[in-house]
Amino acid sequence: MTASSAPLAGVRVIESSMLGPAAITTHLADLGAEVIKVESPSGDYVRRMTWPIVEGVSLMHLHVNRGKRSVVLDLRTEGGVQTYLDLVRDADVVIEAMRPGGLERRGLGYDKLREVNPRIVFCTISGYGMTGPYADLPSHGVAYDVWAGLVKPEITEDGFPAIPEHPSVGIHAGPLFGALGVLAGVIRARSTGEGCRLEIAQSDAAAAMDWLRSETWKAYERPEDEVTGNASDNYVRRAPGTAGMRDGVRYQFYEAADGRYVLFQASEREFWKNFCEGVGRQDLFEAHPGAQYADHAVGNVELRKELVEIFRTKSAQEWVDFGLEINTPMVAVNTPQTLADDPQFQDRFPWIPAERLGADQTPSPIKYLDVEVPVPTKAPTVGQHTDQVLHEVLGYDDAKIAELRAAGTFGDPTDA
Repeated sequence: MTASSAPLAGVRVIESSMLGPAAITTHLADLGAEVIKVESPSGDYVRRMTWPIVEGVSLMHLHVNRGKRSVVLDLRTEGGVQTYLDLVRDADVVIEAMRPGGLERRGLGYDKLREVNPRIVFCTISGYGMTGPYADLPSHGVAYDVWAGLVKPEITEDGFPAIPEHPSVGIHAGPLFGALGVLAGVIRARSTGEGCRLEIAQSDAAAAMDWLRSETWKAYERPEDEVTGNASDNYVRRAPGTAGMRDGVRYQFYEAADGRYVLFQASEREFWKNFCEGVGRQDLFEAHPGAQYADHAVGNVELRKELVEIFRTKSAQEWVDFGLEINTPMVAVNTPQTLADDPQFQDRFPWIPAERLGADQTPSPIKYLDVEVPVPTKAPTVGQHTDQVLHEVLGYDDAKIAELRAAGTFGDPTDA
């Protein structure tokens, strides 16, 4: 595949980032955008901040900075600032993935960047955003999920509260929303010639991803004659959020013969009928036909006991295969460790091997049916591409680069 055939070929991004928020441009690089990561001489300490450390470099760096090129500029120097502006001159996007205002303090705020490129799209991504009482509060990833009500403490055997095993939402959803907003800005800029400024808070993103629960609580503040339950529950309001699933029967976890669990989801009458006929238990359907839609058979202990015994007759994978055969939704419960062994994962989500990226990594989930996307390159070392980018992108000759180096634009030349 040639670089010009990638979906985002021709989109150039200048990134100033620290730690995980750099993932905002990972999504763009995966689709072919040119991402130039501008680093201070000391570099982004994400390389040594998180674990696991793979051959001396953190997995987070290897993943979120894959497909990018690294340029070192000391923005405390006149040459560093001027070179940054030269990079922005023909770019589409500038990303400030750190506490808001970092570039402004170096004389590279949005207004200054617009002077050299009126169509620049400037995006700041941070923990709690640019406004609000928490704007200046230092934070790390799980904070956004805790703030958004997604992660609650568990109590250890010795009585201490502890952070439980959990999926990370805000640190992943924030960059994803940010990438979407950036691309919308680029489309607008290419149409109108005018850039824009946007900002993303990872805390906002965590709350937005869990909108159903928070909006349900809000809806249930209204009178009961305005907000009811489903017809299948005789319009009785379940507990807010997704708590109504806890006592479901036709929408529930069941243990399989091999000790693994299966999530059974026959809440539509059609699926429930298919299941009962498939296991040779039409009597269950006749006794408990339920409503046509959204019927979890909440609290039906008699039916739940029957299903417990039925699900003990097949392995988890056999139940998934059975669901395909009879057209009833069910899925085996995976863990982050077992997921890679699942046939669906293996078919659609093959690892990008460590030989290429330094660690085995999952690919972008975006699949074009008629356009190839590039295979990412390994995350760069600090300043790995400085000379290359200055030659190729800015047209600087060797003499100018040597002059900048002597002036400390790339850090103290005595440290080289």
